[in-house]
Amino acid sequence: MNYDSSVRYLLSLGRELAAPIQATTAKFDLENITILDERLGRPDRAYPSAHIAGTNGKGSTAAFLESILRRAGFRTGLYTSPHLERINERIRIAGEEISDAAFAEIFTRIHHLIEELLAAGKLRAHPTYFECLTAMAFEAFARARVDFAVFEVGLGGRLDSTNVIIPAVTLITPIDFDHENFLGHSIREIAGEKAGILKPGVPVVVSPERTEARELILRRAAELGCPVVETETAFRVEHQSSEDGCERALVTEFASFRQFGVAPRLAGRFQLQNALTAAAAARVLAAHGFRIPDEAVSEGIAAAEWSGRLEKVHSQPDVYLDGAHNPAAARELAAFWSQNFAGRKIRLVYGALREKAVDEIAGLLFPRAAEVVFTEPRTTRAISAAQLAEITAHHAQRFAIVPDAEEAFERVLAEAAPRDAIFVTGSLYLVGQIRRFWKNRTGVLAP
Repeated sequence: MNYDSSVRYLLSLGRELAAPIQATTAKFDLENITILDERLGRPDRAYPSAHIAGTNGKGSTAAFLESILRRAGFRTGLYTSPHLERINERIRIAGEEISDAAFAEIFTRIHHLIEELLAAGKLRAHPTYFECLTAMAFEAFARARVDFAVFEVGLGGRLDSTNVIIPAVTLITPIDFDHENFLGHSIREIAGEKAGILKPGVPVVVSPERTEARELILRRAAELGCPVVETETAFRVEHQSSEDGCERALVTEFASFRQFGVAPRLAGRFQLQNALTAAAAARVLAAHGFRIPDEAVSEGIAAAEWSGRLEKVHSQPDVYLDGAHNPAAARELAAFWSQNFAGRKIRLVYGALREKAVDEIAGLLFPRAAEVVFTEPRTTRAISAAQLAEITAHHAQRFAIVPDAEEAFERVLAEAAPRDAIFVTGSLYLVGQIRRFWKNRTGVLAP
């Protein structure tokens, strides 16, 4: 298959949530990915890896850790989801997206193996979209002979197809409510799914967590004999400031009393914590023989990039793209406004997916915005702009309904004064769509 036919075939399998939805009538486990991985020759065993689960911050943390490792001289692999504009974003080698040619070549091989396994009766069902992409990442990194790979969990952890790897270190970022229909309706249940990535004896780095999540993770780690590093007790932040929405800090490591600077270019106070979680993982790896100089930690954090999360793409007016798709992310976005936009008019372009807690998110964000323009991302999972307004408009001071996302964005941009701030949020699908539109419109993505 060529690249276009490979992508079309993958999309025909359904997107991220297709697997658990199908599971209600079929199955949802690690059988498919295990069989496919074994038929490939277990390429995920060809390199050491890190495995990251959590509700929010896992993508940013993965980007920080990969950047640290690359700065330390490692040839890296990075597997994340979802993508914003192109599916190739999910599989990166040495900081670059997988090429169209390599993508097509690897998918073609995996497609042939799947057909062979189905014909032999070794697979009971065709692997899902995400299972295929995960197998492709395993194989791509092995072919590229990466020195280290970083894998972000797609959904949950215990039954996520990335969970066949045996990592050198595991990371758990903050756990909160999201995907409750699949992961459970309590923090304890959700934490149980996330903690499902812990492996016997493998060190785990734990971000600051709610009490019930922390207790469950620590208990599970003790059962499996996993050494635990909690970032709250591993580091002390000595001096912290903010510059253009980005946090700056001098940090002391308790174990060695070493100090290092942390200056992520990613906006938002929460990114400091994500950076420290990645730094703690780097320290764990260094203690286990991986050569990661101290300067690689600070330099890697400063160089890390992660699109679509408080990403500033224009000034006067300021325009930010942020995939705040659950209440925890909405709280961080509201905090970012309080810290950086007091007294300024905020205009919100908002679209969401059907399974999201939109009324709770709206209650956190809409009262702070001068205007909310309801729109809808180009996906079958989107709530219509009209229905979204019906559900949540009572939270807004002023609102409009513009179903076409590009038209909604253009309208807000045309009406905004230079000191206003525009935020496109609610769905990563919407963020990716407007990001692509803005790049095509201006040719750049720099403020």
